[in-house]
Amino acid sequence: MSIPTEEVISRLMAAAPPEVAAQVRPLVEGLGRTLERLSELEVPDQEPATVFVWPRPPEAQPGPARTPPTQPAPPRPQSPTDLCYLSLMEAAELIRTGEVSPVELVRAVLARAEGLNPRLNAFITLMPEEALAAARAAEAEILAGNWRGPLHGIPLSVKDIFPVAGVRNTAGSRVFADQVAPADCEVVRRLKGAGAVIFGKNHLHEFAYGVTSHNPHFGPARNPWNPDHIPGGSSGGSAAAVAAGIGYGSMGSDTGGSIRIPAALCGVSGLKPTYGRVSRAGVFPLAWSLDHCGPLARTARDLAAILEAVAGFDSADPASARVPVGGYLAALTGDLRGLRLGVAANFFFDDVSPEVERAVREAVKVLAGLGAEVREVALPFIEYAGPAATAISLAEAAALHRPLLAERAPDYGFDVRARLEFGLEIPAAVYLHAQRARRLILDRLLEVLWEVDVLVVPATPVTAPGLGQARVEINGREYDVRSTLTRFSSPFNLTGLPALAIPCGFDGRGLPIGLQVIGRPFDEGTVLRVGDAYQRATDWHRRRPPAARE
Repeated sequence: MSIPTEEVISRLMAAAPPEVAAQVRPLVEGLGRTLERLSELEVPDQEPATVFVWPRPPEAQPGPARTPPTQPAPPRPQSPTDLCYLSLMEAAELIRTGEVSPVELVRAVLARAEGLNPRLNAFITLMPEEALAAARAAEAEILAGNWRGPLHGIPLSVKDIFPVAGVRNTAGSRVFADQVAPADCEVVRRLKGAGAVIFGKNHLHEFAYGVTSHNPHFGPARNPWNPDHIPGGSSGGSAAAVAAGIGYGSMGSDTGGSIRIPAALCGVSGLKPTYGRVSRAGVFPLAWSLDHCGPLARTARDLAAILEAVAGFDSADPASARVPVGGYLAALTGDLRGLRLGVAANFFFDDVSPEVERAVREAVKVLAGLGAEVREVALPFIEYAGPAATAISLAEAAALHRPLLAERAPDYGFDVRARLEFGLEIPAAVYLHAQRARRLILDRLLEVLWEVDVLVVPATPVTAPGLGQARVEINGREYDVRSTLTRFSSPFNLTGLPALAIPCGFDGRGLPIGLQVIGRPFDEGTVLRVGDAYQRATDWHRRRPPAARE
């Protein structure tokens, strides 16, 4: 299953600008080593898992049945910054009771975007006129007694691969720099149907194919906790905006960690739902069998509210699952008694920053104190999940981009182009080996999830690297940034399981640390219940970055 890496290197070197030529060989050789690692795994000679067929898992144990407590309306904020740092659900309650209006919220968010975006570069396009018109319409409906629910009148943004009718949809690339969407994608249609006000399109790594959001066409997005550091990617603009108080949530996509990585690095909450839970129809794809759409927001409770609006079957998405939806807010009881929480005994605490490990293990103690029963569990073959996901994403992304690449190769950023060129060389045997590995790894994970209700692991091995930083050091060894940041997230794209990232502390430089909670297929309610209970007991999600205090 060899790949002609020298041919790829020669071709890319001939086309590479001088400032990136030195990166070509390490990048291509690193990808080659990743695929060699995959070849070490012996897999059964069975049908590849190109389509998920979910077995019915055991029912989660929800603890004592009770109605989730009503969240009291917060006092009316005394400053525009405080208004912008309400959680989505707090803002929704103030709208419902008439304490604030949608127009007031939208104006505050747009003013904050105008002041902070030149520094953070969290948005490619802002939509002030459209947002204010939508806010006025929402206000009129609510005053007439037609409140649609917690998203009604709430300013939200979307990653710039989610088409919004009449607004440019660049996918973060020069290739689509002038493309205007003729219609809303399904997720945007559902958000608008719930009354949300879409006010902007977020910055991202080009074509959602990277973890830094360092974009050669639109400049780098920056982390609000330290603008000299990356926000993560590819949904980096979404996480930076939420962390900086520019909007109450954002929709992102996640193919190898692109919701959870930036959520962890920016200190916000992000959910990758189960594969097939949220429609991808109309969203520009990266790798069909790994792509997930999901929300980022300040709290797990906010994520539940957004998921209520966007989840559900869509015949326009071939991967969409016809399964029951809803009840995500009702699942947030704050009670973890009887919940079986699995902590990985292997892989996820290998090659991890000591500060990250310490924060995550402290978070596990908090969850145990809330009533969860903690068990250590082994995860067979999990070390091969990243290489399998890499092989699949390289091949699928290359197949998707092949026609565009043939016509517009010079318009691609070089890091994305190099991966696509490499992906074109992957043999079918390698791709199918990865898909067989996927089935093996998923089967073993589901066996573990018969024994526990959720898994808890770090979201990333390290905190946010610096802008332009290519390598990170962990325990005296160096690793490349991309494979490091996706190491703990891509296994759950490969297996399609729901995964939540929430803040659980800070390192010595004041950069956020993320905790990851993984559940059974379509059991987002339990995953969010764990996150919500943790956030009721801690205040990491309420901390504000320096950008908020200026």
